[in-house]
Amino acid sequence: MKEMSSLTAYLLFFIVLFFIIKKPFNIGIGWTATVGAILALILGVVSIKDVYRVVEIVWDPTLAFLGIIFISIILDKIGFFEWAALHMIELSKGDGRVLFVYLLLLGALISAFFANDGAALILTPIVYQKIKHLGLSQKYILPYIMGSGFVADTTSLPLVISNLVNILTADFFKIGFFEYASVMVFVNIFSLVATIIFTYLFFRKDLIKKIDLEAIEDKPPKYAIKDKFLFKLTWIISAFLLIAFFVGEHYKIPTSFIIGLGAVIFAIASLKERVIDLKFVLTKETPWHIVVFSVGMYVVVYGLKNAGFTNILAEIIAKSVEYGNFVSIFTTGFLAAFLSSVMNNMPSVMLVNLAIEEANLPIQTAKILAYSNVIGCDLGPKITPIGSLATLLWLYVLNNKGINISWGYYFKVGIVLTIPTLIFTLFGLWLVINF
Repeated sequence: MKEMSSLTAYLLFFIVLFFIIKKPFNIGIGWTATVGAILALILGVVSIKDVYRVVEIVWDPTLAFLGIIFISIILDKIGFFEWAALHMIELSKGDGRVLFVYLLLLGALISAFFANDGAALILTPIVYQKIKHLGLSQKYILPYIMGSGFVADTTSLPLVISNLVNILTADFFKIGFFEYASVMVFVNIFSLVATIIFTYLFFRKDLIKKIDLEAIEDKPPKYAIKDKFLFKLTWIISAFLLIAFFVGEHYKIPTSFIIGLGAVIFAIASLKERVIDLKFVLTKETPWHIVVFSVGMYVVVYGLKNAGFTNILAEIIAKSVEYGNFVSIFTTGFLAAFLSSVMNNMPSVMLVNLAIEEANLPIQTAKILAYSNVIGCDLGPKITPIGSLATLLWLYVLNNKGINISWGYYFKVGIVLTIPTLIFTLFGLWLVINF
């Protein structure tokens, strides 16, 4: 009977994953995850108690993620990201190779403070539009597009708020905002350096040497700003949030409360200025389906835990710990990256977190492997197009703009760039915790 239940859990998970990736009949991911969760309950794969456990795990990171995306949408509407992209183009002084590096740095900054999804889904179309205005052919546009999409995930490590994976893991292991940053800001430097080096080497032959900037001379960065008051307010709120995170860590205030307060301030300010249709942003552009998806998908994933899958992962992780931090960091990181690339990073991060918990490790060791899991689940999705929902949406956005990136090409680029970047970043984690 138990074997039948385990088989049902695996079968249900892969069916739900198939519907999420392929979206037959254009069924939304929220509906798919909800139906999957209901079936998991009906089939006995999970219990009501398990559902409560899942909600306890995901409510804070999910709401925090929604707040970050809402703020990102507001900033996009007022021209903040376009202003930043135009500055990068202006600073490059027409050197296409310098521009490539600058855009990677910009992507890393936006990813750090506004989450990887914001960087990939908002910055990439802006980069495309501006590069297109420079009169470049698709052959020369592609490296800048691929680079900005790649760096959005590989440099989403430094802060808890940089990736939903980070928020979920920090919450799971009770890692504070600044405790997390004290390790991962430095690790992110390794990932950024590796990303710049490997993406530059890969695309160097297709990077145009000299760009004619006359096409955008009539549009300096300041003209991208659609509301000066909200633009100035952005810097004030950013400083406020950093202070609030420090206070929040001390008083154990949930991350979503702090992010939510920042989002509310932006919402009220946008009502005053009336440059943004707040109702449209809230009802049409804010991804509320992510809330439903998070709870539903994690209920389905919890079924895999009940089926014993996390026990297998826990045994592998526990065995690697016997050989020291270096081996355990690389084992956990590559395990998380592999799972992310084949089954999506959101279920993967939860499975590996549960496995680390089940391995009954000392708290400090568990936290180190939690960081390794974050690295694997942030970088691993770049190997395949199905690794993250952000990548699937990113490909969809590009396709609508006439840039068709085949899954074969993406995989070729993804595996060549991700593996060495992952190795370099995991090595960086080992150095940071040891020195």
